[in-house]
Amino acid sequence: MAEDEDLEDIKKRRLQQLQQQIAEARRQDEARRELESQKQAALRQILTDEARSRLMNIKMVKPEFAEQLELQLIQLAQSGKIAVPITDEQMKDILVKLQSKKRESKISFR
Repeated sequence: MAEDEDLEDIKKRRLQQLQQQIAEARRQDEARRELESQKQAALRQILTDEARSRLMNIKMVKPEFAEQLELQLIQLAQSGKIAVPITDEQMKDILVKLQSKKRESKISFR
């Protein structure tokens, strides 16, 4: 009888732990979705349709790069360091500058 009660207590504690983990995962997922929604709203304000389309194309090919680019664009626009709205031509210039920086940082071995 005591073993059955101990086993039942263990099951109850484990179930409670799992429920807490699920609730925490839901909260984190909701926070992630809210942040993404805010980011997309900001991008709609600072990018023209063409520039946003270019960013979406980049996101399909290089999602990590696009994520960093989105955050940088938002920061630049919020700090007033770049004129808003960012056109497709400006986006191309930004991408060229980022690409040239990337190439400059290569290390060669001899």
